Amino acid sequence: MTESTDRLDSTKLNSVESASTNIADNKVPIAVSSTHQSIDSKTMNHTPKAMYVTSGNSITPKGKLDKMPKMVANGSRAFIWYLLAIMVLILDQWTKWLAQTTLAFNDPVPVIEPFLNWTLAYNYGAAFSFLADAGGWQKWFFSGLAFVMAIFLTIYLIKAPRTAKLLSMGLALVLGGAIGNLIDRLRIGKVVDFIHVHYADVWNYPIFNVADIGVCVGVALIIIDMIFLESKRNE
Repeated sequence: MTESTDRLDSTKLNSVESASTNIADNKVPIAVSSTHQSIDSKTMNHTPKAMYVTSGNSITPKGKLDKMPKMVANGSRAFIWYLLAIMVLILDQWTKWLAQTTLAFNDPVPVIEPFLNWTLAYNYGAAFSFLADAGGWQKWFFSGLAFVMAIFLTIYLIKAPRTAKLLSMGLALVLGGAIGNLIDRLRIGKVVDFIHVHYADVWNYPIFNVADIGVCVGVALIIIDMIFLESKRNE
């Protein structure tokens, strides 16, 4: 009985020593208990996550992108600005008609001395009589330029941001003025001018019309929007 027990103990001892040797030699994989697996799983699930998720940009947080204002185009509301352009066009053509029917060519009529006269004049060129003395081709050149500009402004007013009211107003004023002078070029081959700003006989500003006022004021509003307001809309 004692001899059998000694043999059994010896066998167990040899088994333990063999297992220890195999473990030391990396021959036997170490089993991972379910408890350890549970702990590792919890550890993996609690891995620190990113503070925010980006969408196509590794710098701007998605949350910030969501808060950025969405630009809504004028769309059908552009008709309001078309009405403004039509008002400029009607006023321009009406005042030109009055000037042609009541004023004599190049005969000043004092309005506010010595600063303002009504003086009927014709411009065959562009603003400030640019290319007025050309051979006649300038009529079609400036007419085509005004036509292209009118189409561009008509389309751009639809796509302009709805919140950019100053920009839309400027575009509408330029549109009305451009069409007003275009009608003159196509109808009589020259632009009717009658507003004469001056100072006595010392200084004279080039004679202009209502369409020119619309274009100049419109361009000024567009520039103001580009410098001061456009960046704020994109913040």
